[in-house]
Amino acid sequence: MKQKRVQIKINTEYITLGQFLKFANVVDSGSEAKFYLATHEILINKELDNRRGRKLRPGDIVETENETYEIISK
Repeated sequence: MKQKRVQIKINTEYITLGQFLKFANVVDSGSEAKFYLATHEILINKELDNRRGRKLRPGDIVETENETYEIISK
């Protein structure tokens, strides 16, 4: 069964991966985001990336082990 994409709306030019994880309720804090990225695989536009400062822009697709997200602008 194909996973449904959750749309995450941002009103800025970009959001960092660490901020995104908090905003999408994947983690509760920045320190938790650092640990999460060290212990889980994250795909951004089908490429593995674990940089907390990675800039995500509208149109980017983020895949965690449980969910697929699409960044969109407000």
